[in-house]
Amino acid sequence: MTTAVEPKAAEEKPDDGGPSLLDSERKLAYWLIAPTFILMIAILIYPLGQVVYASLTNETFASEEATDFVGLDNYKDLLSVTVRSLDPAIDPETGQEMVDPDTGDTVYERPIEVLPREPRRYREAFQVGFFGQKWVIGATDSDFIRSVWDTAIFAVLAVVLETVLGLGIALALNASFVGRGGMRALMLVPWAVPTAVSSRMWEYMFSSTRTGFFNVTFQKLFGTSGNTAWLSDPAWQLPAMIAIDVWKTTPFMALLLLAGLQLIPSDVYEAAVVDGATKWRQFTQITLPLLRPTLGVALVFRTLDSLRVFDLFQIVLGQSRFSMASFTYYELIDNQRMGYSSASSVIIFALLTVFAVLYIRFLGVTTDD
Repeated sequence: MTTAVEPKAAEEKPDDGGPSLLDSERKLAYWLIAPTFILMIAILIYPLGQVVYASLTNETFASEEATDFVGLDNYKDLLSVTVRSLDPAIDPETGQEMVDPDTGDTVYERPIEVLPREPRRYREAFQVGFFGQKWVIGATDSDFIRSVWDTAIFAVLAVVLETVLGLGIALALNASFVGRGGMRALMLVPWAVPTAVSSRMWEYMFSSTRTGFFNVTFQKLFGTSGNTAWLSDPAWQLPAMIAIDVWKTTPFMALLLLAGLQLIPSDVYEAAVVDGATKWRQFTQITLPLLRPTLGVALVFRTLDSLRVFDLFQIVLGQSRFSMASFTYYELIDNQRMGYSSASSVIIFALLTVFAVLYIRFLGVTTDD
């Protein structure tokens, strides 16, 4: 009787203490990454350090004036904020609260009467009202605080509208229909138009006279006066900026989301149809969950772009209303305050960095190991 011969197990080679393949790959990776870090230091860390140092001085742009070290004074001037309540104004003759005879609203004391003047002078940035109480937000640099607030409002509203509209366009273009390729190309036209051109075009359309497109349209359709000051009335300036940005950048969001929709397998929807899932259920339980990574990346890119918006505000509104970036430009070029504008740049950089980290964590835009 013969017995089966069991195959011999592969003999393990003794560890001779030499470098393994994994160690060699790691060393190669380190050698490849090292030049990248050197370039980062050369093109990022050094210029950033120069800006941070300039923000601690009173350096003047394009001037031979002596530069002094001022420490954190620039940051204190930019970030000093106070909140004070405004009491109803009292009529000295009657001792009663004053009321506006035209509107019937309560007249409040002037902000300059309640905002402190020492050791720093605070000026009104804006007013808010809650439950019958009025408050004034004062700042040593009211223009900068207003620019931060306006940029935040602009970014939130513009990104929300662009995401909703972009998702709708992407869903429409993801369907099969005749002429889909042409519609996709046509969709990109607003995004392809340079911002300087589109800004001037919309500036003409928002003209405050009867030559403006919107004034003419609203006059004919709704019987308005045709003299709405879209770009000079503070109440309409931000809505106008948001409308321009939404028109131009919605195609970018649609393009990114369309790319994400193209990656969703069609057999998933076919299985859902077999199971009797409605279109809404397919959208909420299939499309949105599978589109989440693409949606997260698109939101991060667009929000950061909106927070550092410059050209749109600079071209259309100039010095009548600032974004954070246009405020920094104005301080550097027009006021020649290089140290002050550098401090503003550092604050913007810090805000964007913190926001990006928190935003990415919140949206779950991470790589799977």
